[in-house]
Amino acid sequence: MGSVGLLILFAIVGAAICAKARSALGAILFALVAIVMFVATPVGDGLPGALSSFMSGVDEAATPALNKTERAATSGAGS
Repeated sequence: MGSVGLLILFAIVGAAICAKARSALGAILFALVAIVMFVATPVGDGLPGALSSFMSGVDEAATPALNKTERAATSGAGS
């Protein structure tokens, strides 16, 4: 498992070098490789679920503002 960590580190360093050299495509590809390798590890196993939960929360918060509607008031929440 240690070799995967080293590969992730090299991918992050590669993304930083490409970004410094203003090679956007190279930086994006290195970053995507690092993310895919991280999610494949046991530590990053919960990342897709956490990201999904976060995006769901953002969607629930943004939908009333985008539709110009108000949320239903909860009982006992102020006056």
